[in-house]
Amino acid sequence: MPITTIQARASYSAAQEVALIEAVQAALVEGLQIPAHDRHVMLVAHAPHRFIVPAHLAQPERFTVVSIDAFAGRSVQTKRKLYQAMAARLAPLGIAGDHLVVTLRDIPLENWGLQGGQAACDMDLGFAVNV
Repeated sequence: MPITTIQARASYSAAQEVALIEAVQAALVEGLQIPAHDRHVMLVAHAPHRFIVPAHLAQPERFTVVSIDAFAGRSVQTKRKLYQAMAARLAPLGIAGDHLVVTLRDIPLENWGLQGGQAACDMDLGFAVNV
């Protein structure tokens, strides 16, 4: 159940925003092996003056940060697969690999409160975390 926030510097149409969210969701499913129905992805579009980026970028308006809060337990190989899937799925949308930063915060299951106040470590999540 990752909680994912996309922060973008570009102005996108509604259709482009949906495509961006869906691309990130698909990368999460592919990389972290979460169920397709596990959808918690948000997009925040910043005005350019509120989001400074490295000066060397060819298309600074395309700089994108994807931050993921996820259950701890995934292997380094799984994380690598996630990062590769994220880059591959965002490239067709005009976000080059050098314009993308993905951060993944591993949070222990006992630090997630879900479904009416239960700790995630006390629940059947319906999918494997240790992949």
